[in-house]
Amino acid sequence: MSGRQPPAPQAPPVQRLRVRYAKRGRLRFLSHRDFQRSLERAIRRAQVPIAFSSGFTPHPRISYAGAAPTGAASEAEYFELGLAAECDPAWVRSVLDAALPVGLDIVEVVPAGDGPLADQLDASEWEIALEGVGSEAAAESVQRLLALESVEVERLTKKGVRRMDARAPILALQARAAESTSADTPGASGAGNAGDRPPYAILHLVVRHATPAVRPDDVLAAMRTATGIEWPVPPKIRRLAQGPVLPSGSGVGDPLQADRGEDDPT
Repeated sequence: MSGRQPPAPQAPPVQRLRVRYAKRGRLRFLSHRDFQRSLERAIRRAQVPIAFSSGFTPHPRISYAGAAPTGAASEAEYFELGLAAECDPAWVRSVLDAALPVGLDIVEVVPAGDGPLADQLDASEWEIALEGVGSEAAAESVQRLLALESVEVERLTKKGVRRMDARAPILALQARAAESTSADTPGASGAGNAGDRPPYAILHLVVRHATPAVRPDDVLAAMRTATGIEWPVPPKIRRLAQGPVLPSGSGVGDPLQADRGEDDPT
């Protein structure tokens, strides 16, 4: 019989906080697992009183929802913390933001309301920069894709190749010419005048979360399959928002609105 003593039970969290953070610049290449490790180290450095699970290997009470794929920047990533002591959300935002590297930025921290956070994340809004593609060609490809009822694409996963309909979850898709640049769009690293840079189009995509999840690269694969469009360099993808589908059916609301005690969007 083993002499190992059973672990002491952990007290349940006394406070739950929901956190919105951004992945910007070069840290868009950080994997979700790498982010988890970075966050746990930041919590220890910032001395945030995190609660732990019970069992022989206690884990920090952190739950994640809707992580962006590796390589995509994001302004709207979320996780929830269970704390062992009451803390001011503004203090938690400040100390965590200071403890994380620049590019992993804590945007907002609010007390958690009722229900799982994941239930508020029904859809995502994405911006996709296609360098070397004119806006007219991109708009024509978008219209041809939207005219179809379904487009099946394949993605290699840990369990093998999966086929999925990349058209059905699309709530909105538009193309326009790029008007400005940022650290996560191709023109930001270009030199010279705007006329010297190659053309590129910006796609604005709103896609409903489904099972299996349809990601922006799946939508791009559907555009290539359905219309034959090509781009000379890898697209740059940035998530602008994720949350509940707005009543209009073509936009995304704020998942933390109810946690702040604000009314639902009309």
